[in-house]
Amino acid sequence: MSQRTEFVALAHQQGVSVSELARRFGISRKTAYKWLARAEAGASMADRSRRPRHSPARTPPEAEQAVVALRRQYPCWGGRKLRRILLDRGMAEVPAESTITHILRRHGLLTGAQETVPRRWQHFEHAAPNDLWQMDFKGTIRLGQGSCDPLTVIDDHSRYNLVLRVVSDMRTTTVQTALTDAFRRYGLPVRINTDNGAPWGSPRNPGVPTALSFWLVRLGIRISFSAPAHPQTNGKNERFHRCLKTEVINGRALRSTDHLQASFDHWWPIYNQIRSHEALGLATPASRYRPSPRPFPERLPPIEYAPDDLVVVANSDGLIRFRGQPIQVPKALRGLPVAIRPRHDVDGLFDLFFSHHHFDSIDLSRHR
Repeated sequence: MSQRTEFVALAHQQGVSVSELARRFGISRKTAYKWLARAEAGASMADRSRRPRHSPARTPPEAEQAVVALRRQYPCWGGRKLRRILLDRGMAEVPAESTITHILRRHGLLTGAQETVPRRWQHFEHAAPNDLWQMDFKGTIRLGQGSCDPLTVIDDHSRYNLVLRVVSDMRTTTVQTALTDAFRRYGLPVRINTDNGAPWGSPRNPGVPTALSFWLVRLGIRISFSAPAHPQTNGKNERFHRCLKTEVINGRALRSTDHLQASFDHWWPIYNQIRSHEALGLATPASRYRPSPRPFPERLPPIEYAPDDLVVVANSDGLIRFRGQPIQVPKALRGLPVAIRPRHDVDGLFDLFFSHHHFDSIDLSRHR
């Protein structure tokens, strides 16, 4: 301002060349005469706003208010998810995803972490619901009264959350009870994948089934285990845990297991029925999930083998005898029948099955 005032004062001096004075002040002749015209009109010498008086393309105030209100209701959701919710609610004029992001930024509703562009991943999924369920424990959550490790189960195809339960421990009977409730409601999946942790796996012997795994086998469910140190095999469940942590657990004072379960129960329909998923083309899990046509049997079906299978029963120590040799099998098979089938491609090699599940092989050449 002092420079402009000085320029006007000097330009009014007799015999001063406006063009030369403008050159010395480092401004154009057009700018010089603009300043002189403002001074003669008694107008302010300050820069005027270039903001248009009318913005016909600006987002309507009611749409902006709807975006802000929805963001405050779901503070962890970005432009894509918020836009999809507004579309689903039948809003007449829904702003573009980028416009919603600008609105959030303008209202101070974006944190530094949310400003970053998310990394695009290549997603793999099974073709139909219930082809594969992923099961795991969330990880320890500290509470005002103790701690817990919730059990979660996700459908691979739809990302539908089938089990979200605060459990008192990680024992076989506890998990079996939770799965039984899920099976009664949703039916049986084709396969369940887990890590090698208890109670469904063996940390010391990866891939070796446990009593819980053999119970699933008896129900006609295939089981599989992630490779050690490869949590990405259960990646959809891991991603679910991130959502759970961000939208339910972080920043909350959770007093007890009852308080935590109540928080889960409140969030569960939001996740399954309202929250759109980018990996699903912004669809909701509920729109892609349907119950399995395979009902849960209240009584375990009998264990059946082919007529040409050699069937032996494991003793109380988890041993079977074959051709005079004692063979160790998982102790969870005590008192249960095991089938021995020869491998026709390798002489002396035999496969061990429990129901439909191949759990080990034996090489008699090593026992000679």
